[in-house]
Amino acid sequence: IRSIEYLGDKLIAAGIPIVRPTGGHALYIDARAMLPQIPVEQYPAWSLNNALYLVGGVRGVEIGSVMFGMQPDGSEHPAAMDLVRLAFPRRVYTQSHVDYLAEILLAVNEQRERLPGYRVVWQSPTLRHFTVRMEPIL
Repeated sequence: IRSIEYLGDKLIAAGIPIVRPTGGHALYIDARAMLPQIPVEQYPAWSLNNALYLVGGVRGVEIGSVMFGMQPDGSEHPAAMDLVRLAFPRRVYTQSHVDYLAEILLAVNEQRERLPGYRVVWQSPTLRHFTVRMEPIL
């Protein structure tokens, strides 16, 4: 829990919007607030998540409109929030891992205005967040 609090403090100091209070097993970044130039329908949490992976190999998960936006009738409605969850397994990460994660998040934050939105090019009829294929909107 202390590692998550430590990382949260570093992100708050850098102006990266997170869900507070920090603690538990994960840290949640508010992708809509961090990437206001990306419209909700262009999936800002996916943009942030992809950037984290491309810049530093960091894998998070989108908790937002791809996961919860598809309605039973096939229409799509934005989720209440678009978050990126960074989960911390117990007794696995050292302080160096957490510092590396902070370094990558700060690097992505510096280029946040250049991150693209995304569009869905294929999705399964159920549980699309596991199999969706997207492309950047350039």
